[in-house]
This record gives sequence, structure tokens and C-alpha cells, in this order.
Amino acid sequence: MITIPDIVKILTGAGIEQNEANIEVRLLIEKFAGYGLQDIIMGKKIEQEKLKVVEEKAKLRATTRQPIQYIIGEADFMGEKFIVDSNVLIPRDETEFLVRKTVEIIKKNNFKNVLDICTGAGCIACMVAKLTDAVVIGSDISTGAIQVAFKNMERMNLFNRALFRKSDIYSMIREGEKFDIIVSNPPYIPSKLKSSIQKEVSFEPEIALYTKDEKGLEFYEKIIRGASRFLNSGGYILFEIGLGQSADIGNILDKYGFRNIQVVKDLANIDRVIFAKFIR
Repeated sequence: MITIPDIVKILTGAGIEQNEANIEVRLLIEKFAGYGLQDIIMGKKIEQEKLKVVEEKAKLRATTRQPIQYIIGEADFMGEKFIVDSNVLIPRDETEFLVRKTVEIIKKNNFKNVLDICTGAGCIACMVAKLTDAVVIGSDISTGAIQVAFKNMERMNLFNRALFRKSDIYSMIREGEKFDIIVSNPPYIPSKLKSSIQKEVSFEPEIALYTKDEKGLEFYEKIIRGASRFLNSGGYILFEIGLGQSADIGNILDKYGFRNIQVVKDLANIDRVIFAKFIR
């Protein structure tokens, strides 16, 4: 007879921390057995057939270390459930700082047009569209990512508010299209660090994680260099950034004429978001 504690032990036995294992088993039960937290608390019996499926998924997680979000096909971000698969990064809590700052600037300035570069699953684009009156275009070089983003837009009923386009940075952004904000969470991990990344991250698309340069600045340089063609005067550019990158990115912003460069720290007091104003 399969029990929930037995399934939790499959995960803890693979080195997954106890609290994380408890959360992951609850997610598996919700997804594959159709039982919510309230059902579990009330002691409602789960059919053995359904528990068998949950057990199989837990074994997959334990043996491969594939992220739980890919196994269930969903990830939580800012109170919403986003569809995710191996074409897109799993959204991190840190990215909420980027969304919140973007929303704050949009509301303060009554901005209407946003471009989200390297949109991935569309989490930034969808949340900005949901929390403001702006129209957001999300662009990504990956066809698979754009397909996932479109599904998330449909799920959140953001038709004509969050739009998605396959584009290598600005390649498919038309001359004359202008934006009040350009926002991006681009790849920023240098390829030389690939071997030190935890096993779970190896399942995520390399194209969305790694850069070819030594400092992880490749995409910041490309996005900032081309931004003046598409930003309205008085508009802003915002990025999520990696550890120790704020000074270098600030220098790139300054080189290309951006002003009022500011940094937002995350809860761990790490520089997490950098933003600046563009004045033509």
C-alpha cells in the first residue's frame, strides 16, 4: 500500500530537503490525483491507482532531478500559475522585483507601450499587462517559447494586451514602433560556469541561460545598444541582473546615453534590477 509519507521519502532519499519534498509531493497530488490541500488536511482517502501515478512522478523527480515544475507543467509566479516546459525558463521569485518596478514606473508615468525582450514563458509580459493598462509585446528567438507564452496569454485572458512575436532581440520589431519601456530578463550566466550549475538547472534551455562572453554581459550590450531606435524620449529600460553585474551594466547604460541609472536590491540585499531613463 502506497502512502503519502512513503512518497515524500522517495524525494528526501534523493537529497531533496524535507520541507521542499513536502511541497513537491503536495503539488504532484494536486496535479495527478486531483486532490487539493484541503482534501489532504481533511484526511480524504486518495485512490491507490492515483497514488501510484504520483509515486511514479516522484521517482522521476528523484532519479533525474528534473524540476518539479516541468513534471507538472506549471510554475507559480506572482499568484498565477504559468504553463512551463523545457522550451522556457522556470520563473524565479527574484523576477518579481523586475515586474514590480516596471509596473510602478508605468503607473507613475501613465505609459502605454512595453517591449519585453527574451520573454520566455511570457511571465513578465503577462503580469505587466495584467497589473497595468499597458499593451506589452513579448519577443523571443525561440519558437517553442513563443508558443508557451501565447498559451499563458490565453489562460490569463490577456487578448490584445499581451502580444508575442518571434524575434532575435530587435530583428522583428518594425521601424517606427515605439515603446515607453523596454524590459528584459536576458541570459546572463557566462558559459564557463555551466559545469558548476545545479543539476535541476541543466534541464532548462541553455539559450535562455548562458552567454558567450566572460562576464555575462553580451545581451545587455546588444539590447542597450539598439534601444534608442525604439524607445520614446523619457522612456525607461529595465533589466534583471546577475550577481556582481550592476557596475558593468551601469557603465554600458551610461555609454549609450541613458541617465538616472538606479539599482533595486532583492531580499538578500543583492543587486537584482537595474533601470535607467532615456532622453533623446
